[in-house]
Parts: sequence; C-alpha cells; structure tokens
Amino acid sequence: MLLSRFPRISLAHLPTPLERMDRLSKELGGPEIWIKRDDCTGMSTGGNKTRKLEFLMAEAQAQGADTVITQGATQSNHARQTAACAAKLGFGCHILLEDRTGSKDANYNTNGNVLLDHLHGATTECLAGGVDMNAELEKAADRMRSQGRKVYAIPGGGSNSTGALGYVNCAFELVGQANDRGLVIDHLVHATGSAGTQAGLVAGLRAMNAAVPLLGIGVRAPKAKQEENVFQLAQATARKIGAPEAVRREDVVANTDYVGDGYGIPTDGGLEAIAMFAELEGILLDPVYSAKGAAGMIDLIRKGHFRKGERLVFLHTGGAAALFGYSAAFDVSNRRVGAKAA
Repeated sequence: MLLSRFPRISLAHLPTPLERMDRLSKELGGPEIWIKRDDCTGMSTGGNKTRKLEFLMAEAQAQGADTVITQGATQSNHARQTAACAAKLGFGCHILLEDRTGSKDANYNTNGNVLLDHLHGATTECLAGGVDMNAELEKAADRMRSQGRKVYAIPGGGSNSTGALGYVNCAFELVGQANDRGLVIDHLVHATGSAGTQAGLVAGLRAMNAAVPLLGIGVRAPKAKQEENVFQLAQATARKIGAPEAVRREDVVANTDYVGDGYGIPTDGGLEAIAMFAELEGILLDPVYSAKGAAGMIDLIRKGHFRKGERLVFLHTGGAAALFGYSAAFDVSNRRVGAKAA
C-alpha cells in the first residue's frame, strides 16, 4: 500500500512522539501507559485533524479550489486546524459553527478555538444546534460558488475516506515506532467522534495485520450509531487503499459510556483526567474529546479491564486550545487530591 498514490501536502510535524507516562501509570497501578502525541502535529497548537488535512487540502489544490469550507461545533478543533492550514496554503476559509451546547458563556463563544479561527483569517457563521449541518454546508458552498469562488467542502472532522488516509498513515507510523522499540501494544485507546480517526486506524491496522486491539471512547453518538459510522467509513477507506476485504465488523469497537450530558459538555471524569494528565505528566487534554477518551481509559483501568503487565497506548487527539473556552468548568484553587507535586 503506497499512500504516495494520493495527493498530499506536508503540513504536520511527523512522526509525532510516542512517550511512556510513568507517573500516570504508577498512580493508576494498572498497565504501562504510553501516549502517542498527536497533539504535537504543529498547526495552530496541533491536533489529529492536521493529518487528515494533509490529504484533504492536497485534494482541494488538485481540484483548483481557492476556498475551503467546513463545519463543526463552536469550539471545533477541526475548524481551527482547517483555518490554519488554509492560511498557510493561501486558501480562503469559511466555517459553519453549530451551537451544540447552548452555552451563553462569552469565553466559550469567542475565546479558545473561535479566537484562533478568526486570527487565521477564517470567516464564521453560527447556526442553531440540531440543524442538518451537512445540508447547511452544501448550501453555503453553493452560495459561495454563485459568487464566483471555487469551493472545496470538507465534512465535519475532515472525516471522509480522503481524510481518513491521515490515520492509515498514523497506523503505519505507530507500528513502525513500536517495532523500533520492541514495544508490544496490547491496547490502543482514543476518543472517537466524527469517525475518521478511528476508521483510518482500523483500516491501516487491519491492512497490515497488526493485531492491535483498538478501542474508541465515544464523545457524542450512541454506541450502535458510532460503531456503524466508523465501520462504514473504515470499509470505504480500506477500499480506497486497495484492501477491500481487510475490515471486519468486529474490528470496530466503541465505548460510549463516558459521553455524559452530551457533546461538548464537560464531565466530572473528564475534568479529573485533565487534572491528572496536567499534574502528573505536564500534558494538556481538551474537555470535548481527549479528556473524555482519557476518562474512559482511566475508569476502565480502575475496573480491571486493562490489567497490570499490559502495555496500553493512548492516542492524544489534541485540542488544548479549547480549554480557554471552558474556563468556567475549572476551579484551580482546589487541586485534585492524589496528584502531589514531586
């Protein structure tokens, strides 16, 4: 499988680090925990979407686009990285932001990723929660085309078979790093939402016959819907890379027990995970994706699902810029009990 068959622009700082988290592992007393640092991809504070955008932006260029348009929630990490990549490559950028939380907090609506969207020169428009964002994206794209723009539309999260190639590539990269270190990965865990990251990983790992169990911790959809979304996209991605029979339904596993009250709404477990990673490892998580993924991992370790002696990799999807939009959720005057300074 040669990913060089597909148009790609080098945007991310790759390979991202693979690091052992000794203090977190000791605190939890379970498996040896490693972290794949896709928060370090480089574009506008980094994150997983930049891997996808390497392929999506290349496709936009190949199609002669001068403008990219995409959609996401108010504090969308994908929107911020799209705006940054568009700025670097000279595209116009327009973003539809869906109000999925109903928050009236000024920081949530203007700080964090929203601030960075605008700093990168993107224009934005806000839509009510619950609308058909794919339909709204197409309407906005058609409107801009009628104005003479050559528009390339990117789905939410960059999650189509082109974007998922970024995580096929990540699967190759991670397996190569593990091989170089003699690291047997017993489990790979990450937050899953728009499906592209998990779908690309599933397709890549299965195409290599890597035999690494992958668990997505859901941040939005119910389990059946999340798994079906990932499975359909993983199959499409496998077909795209020339491995049409690689992905089986049982390869797609999502645990959606850690969503809480809804997408973009912080949970107690997620806030605890943010504190633990920050205080024990100096690593920042975001409240929407990586914190809920980490909360699921931590809870499953405590319940014995991941056992002592195993080696687990947590894929950090980035998004720390969103912390500044969620300042109301944090009380830093009361530090988490148990995370003591060295």
